Amino acid sequence: MSDGATRVFADAGTAADPVADAARELIAGLALRPWGQVAPSVYESGRLVAGAAWLPGHHQRIGFLLREQRPDGAWGPPEGYALVPTLSATDALLAALADGGWAGADLLAPVARGLDALTGRLLPIHARALPDTPALDLIVPALVESINGRLTGLDRATAERLPRPPLALPAGLGSDRLRAVRAAVAAGAALPTKLAHFYEVLDATPADAGPTLTAVGASPAATAAWLTAAGPAAGPAAHAFLRELIREADGPVPCPTPITVFERAWVLSGLRRAGVAVNPPATVLRTLAAATGAEGIATGEGLPTDADTTSVTLDALARFGRPADPASLWAYETAEGFCTWPESEDGFSVTTNAHVLDAFGQHVAAHPGADARYHRTVERLSAVLPAHQLADGPWQDRWHASPYYATACCVLALAEFGRGAAAAEAVDRAAGWVLNSQRADGSWGRWDGTAEETAYALQVLLAVPTTVPRVDDAVARGHAYLHESAGREHPPLWYGKELYCPTVIVRATVLAACRLAGIRTFGVDRSVVDCGYRSTKTAT
Repeated sequence: MSDGATRVFADAGTAADPVADAARELIAGLALRPWGQVAPSVYESGRLVAGAAWLPGHHQRIGFLLREQRPDGAWGPPEGYALVPTLSATDALLAALADGGWAGADLLAPVARGLDALTGRLLPIHARALPDTPALDLIVPALVESINGRLTGLDRATAERLPRPPLALPAGLGSDRLRAVRAAVAAGAALPTKLAHFYEVLDATPADAGPTLTAVGASPAATAAWLTAAGPAAGPAAHAFLRELIREADGPVPCPTPITVFERAWVLSGLRRAGVAVNPPATVLRTLAAATGAEGIATGEGLPTDADTTSVTLDALARFGRPADPASLWAYETAEGFCTWPESEDGFSVTTNAHVLDAFGQHVAAHPGADARYHRTVERLSAVLPAHQLADGPWQDRWHASPYYATACCVLALAEFGRGAAAAEAVDRAAGWVLNSQRADGSWGRWDGTAEETAYALQVLLAVPTTVPRVDDAVARGHAYLHESAGREHPPLWYGKELYCPTVIVRATVLAACRLAGIRTFGVDRSVVDCGYRSTKTAT
């Protein structure tokens, strides 16, 4: 897909355009909520219940956990994705039960159901079948150890009502790495920066902790663990950060937070790529430009720089007329392609490499005479991404549970910047897979149809220049689904300690797809009837 198509969309005008109006409102909120917007987290809120009852909103967090428990006793998404949130919530309710800060009769039954879900379904899963969420091999052993300790320490009357043997770890998962990291911490060793995100299970104190630190590892749980150990006076800025997060959601807290650069980069890149005419506040663009350091860009305060956020930030800046040299990405180059983290990465991310292709593709498009190394990187990634495509057409990645996200990232990069026959063939195969996996109601999704995954699917179909009637019908049905599903809650699909939902990024993704699908359905000279927003013109 050439940039010419993007310019056509941008030049179509914004009069009576509800998508552009909604996008402008969304972008205005980026400056008003600089930490970013993420849905409340069961895992993170459970860690505050278990270890930071002194923070305001304690009872509200317990109530949140009780409301979020599924009928089958687990918490969180389907399959093995439920393990981490269920461990955290069960451990938290056991802690509250022992503290006597909540009527015991209200907690016994939820705890018993959580233990049943863990022992009956979740912990018996072999480690190979568990999702590759970050630090699962640290979090699961730490929480199993904590739950077993709490069960042992219950008073006799309560223990008799919760007769449980010690919980066992999933087969193939041990405690060796957790013990090694904790031993290194005790010995005073410096840990990799990215482990700050998990301080709450490491018995660690951040090396850079101090009165001006806002958040430890972009994690409320890690921040609360530090303040609990050091005292609120040791970190007044962090204490204020937690109180504000708690106030915003009336008790529960999100994770990851803050995600300032991540949120702004994904929102601006995605909207502009779809041709949505927006003019972000200068402060928002300055935040991204200031983050383009020699070593790359971090998702948010307390996290290390990463190639994914760096690439999307560079792409966003280029699309808004502020291009920057992507030379900082060379630090992430490997024999396979590009890694996400500079320190190490267990695995390969196709979406990171797709975004790196975007960044280098933007640069060589603007600078055809750029160093040959830049051109070779575009050619190399044009072959690397197809090589990781699954046999039936999609891609799957380690940063998102849905193949539709990974497929959209790869298709958009290859369609706009890919070189060679392999790139074009990969795009066509992906579009065929998307076309064949649409649900009867017009949606797409891994477990159920969702607006977010439907938006990714539409972006894939609309990246392929074709007027095949079957594609037009699929786009129209998908667009209608987005309209009908307006206002529904977006389920968590993004990889963190548990699956989470970056709400503004998802809303921007849906708006971008509505823009593209509306143009395909109604034409560039008609108003776009969007996803819950009514056009002031009538599309005939």
